[in-house]
Amino acid sequence: MTSEIWTEKYRPSKFSDVKGQKEVVKRVKAFVEQKNMPHLLFAGPPGVGKTTLSIVIVKELFGAGWKENFLELNASDERGIDVIRVKVKDFARTRAIGNVPFKIIYLDECDALTKEAQQALRRTMENYTKTCRFILSCNYSSKILDPIQSRCALFRFTPLSQQDIFEIIKKISENEKIKVSKEAAEALFTVSEGDCRRAENILQACAAISKNITEELVFSMASVARPKEIKEVIEFAVNGKFLDAKNHLLNTMLNYGLSGTDIIKQIQSQIWSLEVDPRKRLEMVKECGEVEFRLVEGSDEFIQLEALLSKFVLINS
Repeated sequence: MTSEIWTEKYRPSKFSDVKGQKEVVKRVKAFVEQKNMPHLLFAGPPGVGKTTLSIVIVKELFGAGWKENFLELNASDERGIDVIRVKVKDFARTRAIGNVPFKIIYLDECDALTKEAQQALRRTMENYTKTCRFILSCNYSSKILDPIQSRCALFRFTPLSQQDIFEIIKKISENEKIKVSKEAAEALFTVSEGDCRRAENILQACAAISKNITEELVFSMASVARPKEIKEVIEFAVNGKFLDAKNHLLNTMLNYGLSGTDIIKQIQSQIWSLEVDPRKRLEMVKECGEVEFRLVEGSDEFIQLEALLSKFVLINS
């Protein structure tokens, strides 16, 4: 959708600027202050500060010469065993420049590494501990081999809170001279789901169109339907108005360019706000799970969504 210019521009350069991960930052900062640390494993959803904190660590350790002592690789692009045997090993075996006795290698998305590459990485981590420390980043720590996990201090990152996202939006809006309404800020948090990078990219795309950021513009740029519209679709079905629900759902999908899997997630999240019997809500959520599975397997999305709406009508009749 857009480049990550703002993501880089507003990336923190010191620990106090990192938002939403207070306990993680506190523990990592203690390692940096001693100029000694174990291998680190950062696990958590995208856009919550794993790469940012890694770069802050390196800048705090090495100062102006951080680039000479830092190797960043994205394991999803370079996931083979040769990368570990050649690139990583060549960098790890040389001594660091400066007062810190080790270099740092940052492996992003290391849960995409093949099992063979992870085995090679395990041996490299073992053999070059004196001259190199690894920071491994992943979305799912369960995909990392146990021998690698046992060599690392594990830090789990959580999605950013609404307050954290609001602070970031406020800082950007002041610096970029744009106006973001309260409703637009809430919409940015809703569509980003605690992912700071996604929130910044959507905000940047909106700012390219207008300096006055509204809720409607945010939902339009994010290709996400407004929660109110999704709730109206479900309420039509709950009240037995199947045709109205079907037509409103179709119009919403066409207006926002949504796929079946996109819309099903929004439907599921809005069910909990309905004023119906709790047991009926559970039945409706169960049907959402069934339809989502069928869509992932390749079923026709319009037939499946119509079937879902008809099931909502039957459950509440």
